[in-house]
Amino acid sequence: MLEIMLPDGAKKEIESMSVIEFAKSISPSLAKKTVGAVFNGTNVDTSYVINESGNIELITTDTKEGLFILRHSAAHVMAEAVMNLFPNTKVTIGPAIENGFYYDFDTERPFTEEDLVKIEAEMKRLIKLNYKFTREVWSREEARKYFEKLGQNYKVEILDSLEGDDFSIYTQGEFTDLCRGTHLPSTGYIKAVKLLNSAGAYWRGDSNNKMLQRIYGTAFYTQAELEEYVRQVEEAERRDHRKLGKQLNLFFIDDHGPGFPFFMPKGTRLFNRLQELWRIEHNKQAYDEIRTPIMLDKELWEISGHWFNYRENMYTSEIDEKVYAIKPMNCPGSIIAYKNNLHSYKDLPLKYAEMGHVHRHEFSGALHGLMRVRAFTQDDAHVFCTPDQIKDQIKEIVTLYDKYYRLFGFDFHVELSTKPEKAVGSAEVWEKSEKALEETLKELGIDYKINPGDGAFYGPKIDFKMKDSIGRIWQTGTIQLDMNLPKRFEMSYIGKDGEKHEPVMIHRAMFGSMERFMGILIEHYAGAFPVWLAPTQVKIMTISQEQKEFAENLYKRLLHLGVNVELDTRDEKISYKIREANSVEKIPVQLVIGKSEVENNSVNVRRFGSTDSESINVDKFIENLLEEINIKF
Repeated sequence: MLEIMLPDGAKKEIESMSVIEFAKSISPSLAKKTVGAVFNGTNVDTSYVINESGNIELITTDTKEGLFILRHSAAHVMAEAVMNLFPNTKVTIGPAIENGFYYDFDTERPFTEEDLVKIEAEMKRLIKLNYKFTREVWSREEARKYFEKLGQNYKVEILDSLEGDDFSIYTQGEFTDLCRGTHLPSTGYIKAVKLLNSAGAYWRGDSNNKMLQRIYGTAFYTQAELEEYVRQVEEAERRDHRKLGKQLNLFFIDDHGPGFPFFMPKGTRLFNRLQELWRIEHNKQAYDEIRTPIMLDKELWEISGHWFNYRENMYTSEIDEKVYAIKPMNCPGSIIAYKNNLHSYKDLPLKYAEMGHVHRHEFSGALHGLMRVRAFTQDDAHVFCTPDQIKDQIKEIVTLYDKYYRLFGFDFHVELSTKPEKAVGSAEVWEKSEKALEETLKELGIDYKINPGDGAFYGPKIDFKMKDSIGRIWQTGTIQLDMNLPKRFEMSYIGKDGEKHEPVMIHRAMFGSMERFMGILIEHYAGAFPVWLAPTQVKIMTISQEQKEFAENLYKRLLHLGVNVELDTRDEKISYKIREANSVEKIPVQLVIGKSEVENNSVNVRRFGSTDSESINVDKFIENLLEEINIKF
């Protein structure tokens, strides 16, 4: 008899049997949902025969791992469909990815939209045939001979790059592929599939290699899930910050500076408003704002460790025969500022905040509007404190983040990121730092998950993942606990005992990147910002030229009160002006001025997205508007 341990600790004695038979022995309904398993730490198919004792975790259709298996299997079906329709195609690789799958092909010509329609239809035909996915183990010689015979030179190249003597081979229908797996029991498990688009992709991601054709698709276990995903994709496209940035005249990227955004007046207003809110609350929390140089010499970056751990992302220049680097992070500058003065324990915690402009080299293919740029502004802050102040300081920072994120309407969850592969400092220091963060989160009663190996190279961190209005998750704020850089920079303070001690350094950024946070906000609000945040809060529109003087006086009055206001006295129909202010410019408050409004010293108020309007006395309107703009935390 074999003894099998389940994830909940339960044990089951069995004779040798397949994974699917094991699932049936527990429950027929469980077997219907089972699409794979992890047996003794190895992913296996449902056909895998259990012939030794061990631990098993069944993978079902309602799990992330189950969805991954579905999509990887769908990629193989897509490859078979392509080969059926375009027999001279050469196949390469086809993995599952976060929201679907792709497969790269070497084709005689690029795929068209009509081709994708045909390929998807062929996939659905193959799925209905319910072909089984079968796994075999071939020797290197067998596999090489097979793919050479078919002229599939990419598969031969992949095979030659792998170690070992035996390789897993999967077949469904008429298609056979070199693959580690895992795969579905059969193609019939794919209930909903859709091809999304095609694009060029270099073989192995190297621009020196041939350009291939990549087809992206997605798959789900139900049609309803697919339809909901398509709806979300369409909604995301409607909210695309790059399109809205152009439509609302907020920012643009010019060919003279890929990854270096230009902000127009309205975009700059939005940027400044975020900074204003940041400064107000940080002043309340006793942060002192500093400014540090944008370029510092190589020696500083060697001490910090950036030169050895982050060099490939840094821009450099030589001045007076000395190498300098444009800062990719603000931390070393903040440390130099700390070291400019002597400190005692009475000065701590010392909180330095900085809106620091940093530069990081990103590959051109990774650039994406404001979300991935080469120059951005970090709302950085560094808290220098004693070891016994760590928890209180982190609790204060978490409370601050919570206040800001909820102001913008975001929910969030927390991840604790631990020591990465490339790191500085001793294991003892890392263990101490990770323990301090974990204990603090527990004391705050915050649920969190461990994100192993994703800490900064100098310390573990708490990452904040925000959920926007359509359910997407964004990485924004971070809190990093650093006991390494103070040591490397020989930082100190005088303790109660009159001796020198090393401070602890807490790195933290709430918005993360101001540019990226703006991009997230544009998409979160779909460009329709609330009044207190909008780059244009009010637009005044006249029905005729007779109201021009009244409108101009109101415009000047609002300007002097600090309101972001625009004036439209053009000789256009008022319906056209309203439509433009609403549908194109998404202005939250729209004022229509006609003959009646001038006579009664009133304004006709319309709100973005509403067809309703109300007339209100000018003074009362201004009073209400200022109360709405002056947001209270």
